[in-house]
Amino acid sequence: MRKLLVPSFLAVFTAVPMALAAPDPASSRLRAQRSTSDQAERAAISREARAAHRAATRRAKRKVEPDVVVPAHLQAIAQCESGGDPRAIGGGGMYRGKYQFSYATWAGVGGTGDPAAASEAEQDRRAAMLYERSGPGQWPVCGA
Repeated sequence: MRKLLVPSFLAVFTAVPMALAAPDPASSRLRAQRSTSDQAERAAISREARAAHRAATRRAKRKVEPDVVVPAHLQAIAQCESGGDPRAIGGGGMYRGKYQFSYATWAGVGGTGDPAAASEAEQDRRAAMLYERSGPGQWPVCGA
């Protein structure tokens, strides 16, 4: 009898953990659904983040600047200096942009880089700053 009980005892104790370890088909489906929905949610968030990043990059590239109201006296100076062309280069390359800034004058009003490469709105702002600071004397021919 002892020989018969030991194998049955072992069979019961090895079968119980196996039964407990066996995956329940319903719970594994639920885990799979949850995993799939988590992946879908992560993918949607990732798509939204990429779209937001692309939109921000486009806005930054456009450098949307508010229109500057250009006073009549600055419009007259710009027309006289460059014909109103913000990309104009004169004086053998020494004077640049709509208001024919020298590099030193441009830097003096906070500009960086080439004045002729700056947006027209930025040139208008910097010219207004220069006019307010120094008056029309900065444009000896056209400011008089």
